[in-house]
Amino acid sequence: MLSRKLLAEFIGTALLLAAVVGSGIMGVTLSPGNTGVALLANAAATAGALYVLIVLFGPISGAHFNPVVTLALWLRGELRAREALAYVLVQLAAAIVGVLLAHAMFELPLLQPGTRVRSGAAQWLSEGVAAFGLLLTILLGMRHRPAAVPALVASYIFAAYWFTASTSFANPAVTLARALTRTFAGIRPADVSGFVLAQVAGALVAVVVAAKLDDRTRDRTSR
Repeated sequence: MLSRKLLAEFIGTALLLAAVVGSGIMGVTLSPGNTGVALLANAAATAGALYVLIVLFGPISGAHFNPVVTLALWLRGELRAREALAYVLVQLAAAIVGVLLAHAMFELPLLQPGTRVRSGAAQWLSEGVAAFGLLLTILLGMRHRPAAVPALVASYIFAAYWFTASTSFANPAVTLARALTRTFAGIRPADVSGFVLAQVAGALVAVVVAAKLDDRTRDRTSR
């Protein structure tokens, strides 16, 4: 039932954003002035939350929590257009709710447009790489090691926090929602569009590459 899937997507996406923003706040609070420790805490909490949420909600909705994941599966014919649109709308709304929840838990103003500058070619390239790697991890993981997808995604995101200049947002819903916080995880609203375009581009390239690497695709074309 679609409503059940959408509820799972809403809860999972909201909790993911609460983990991303909340762990950033906690990291900075407990290690003021030490950005490395704050980023480590942020990355570990995000990866841990992703693993749990994918295990819990994967059997219900597929645990997308990310519009580019939904886009990729729609392009591959695994979702109907109506279902994909509903997923994306729920993900966007839930991501905003997750940020507000994090603010509430730390007694911060609920609405606080981001001020952290995240712009420029290096940042956009980082987001393209982050989204490309995430989608390739998911698409090839689903093909070859479906049971390992939660661990694969959590591991990739943990690593991508550290090897990308942008700290791997890799998710348009996350990007939009993080424009509503001035905390460690924030981004200026003006920088959102560049991130989202790079994420979509990286995801589309990943869909093409995954199709080329898929044994089933090669088998069909070689007959």
